[in-house]
Amino acid sequence: MDVVDFGLLDCGQKATVEKEQRVRRNERMGISAEEILAAIGPVQEILDAHDGVVNIIDTAGGVIMISLEGGCVGCSSTPMTAMQIYYSLKKLDEVADVVFVYGELPAFMRQFIHQKMSDVEEGSQGDIV
Repeated sequence: MDVVDFGLLDCGQKATVEKEQRVRRNERMGISAEEILAAIGPVQEILDAHDGVVNIIDTAGGVIMISLEGGCVGCSSTPMTAMQIYYSLKKLDEVADVVFVYGELPAFMRQFIHQKMSDVEEGSQGDIV
């Protein structure tokens, strides 16, 4: 990562350097945070209502690292929220896996989602509700 002494730059130069750094970081990450947040769609409305926060930590190599924070901390519904986010993101071609750094997704829920996605590919109808 480039180290820049912002004290030597004016405001316009600072904004340009920061934008270039974000672009380079997004190129390394593969999929942008905006695309991830857009993909979780309806779950975001529920999170907003309960002060839940999705913090995207990294997306390198298609492995999305997420932390569920704010109202999600200590909430008994966090595993269900994680399941919905996992399902939404696994539909994206760029996503190889979703890892929850904080906020758990039990193994049986991963298996359920993989089976559901397999059923959909085979022509079964329905969605996880």
